[in-house]
Amino acid sequence: MCSNYRPVTRKDRMLTFFGVERGRDEEAVDVWPLGMAPLIRRAEPGSGNRIVVDDGLFGLLPGFQLELAAGRKTYNARSETVHRLPSFRESWEKGWRCIVPVECIFEPFYSSADAKPVRYQVQQPAAHPFGIAGIYRVWRHPDGRELLTFAMLTVNADTHPLYARLHKPGDEKRMPIILDREQYGEWLECSVDEAAKFFRQWNGPLEAFPNPLPARAPRADSSRAVRPKPPETGSLF
Repeated sequence: MCSNYRPVTRKDRMLTFFGVERGRDEEAVDVWPLGMAPLIRRAEPGSGNRIVVDDGLFGLLPGFQLELAAGRKTYNARSETVHRLPSFRESWEKGWRCIVPVECIFEPFYSSADAKPVRYQVQQPAAHPFGIAGIYRVWRHPDGRELLTFAMLTVNADTHPLYARLHKPGDEKRMPIILDREQYGEWLECSVDEAAKFFRQWNGPLEAFPNPLPARAPRADSSRAVRPKPPETGSLF
């Protein structure tokens, strides 16, 4: 599961690594469920663009949901059940797929079953941004306002060399679906039947190191956080 990550918000990095233009620069700050962050999706027909980047709420809200707070439970969608769970089924069936541009992910690491978890930063080598497979939909607030919302897709990671050591001992290990860079276009444009072929563990390199929250950590629904400085030691994995 991934409930905390740092999004890509700089225009130059969005263009270089994802091939899409973002209209503004922002400081990259950490996001939790109900926070706002960029997502990349297919452009509307007739817009003249192939893909666009928009801001959306981290936590997909289905049409039947009336409360914004429900997004605290729908920020990750399991690949095994995304096609049938009511919260995600329509987005999957209609091909509302997106790419979540990420600088890094934060996951809990337990040194033993009784130990307190340590927040670890997971990233690609050279701190290159990467894309996570997601689904999205437009949610209409009871007052009529519309809001773009999204969730990351996850797969089982019990056998992954890194993720098998993350999350609580005894729990199933899950990891977000990380896309190869050359797969971005295909993920957004392929048919629903073809999209399931992307449901696999990431076998490329990943780096991880401790990066604990500051003493005054934000609430779980905060979209901003003070970024602690990464340690000068190298990867532990």
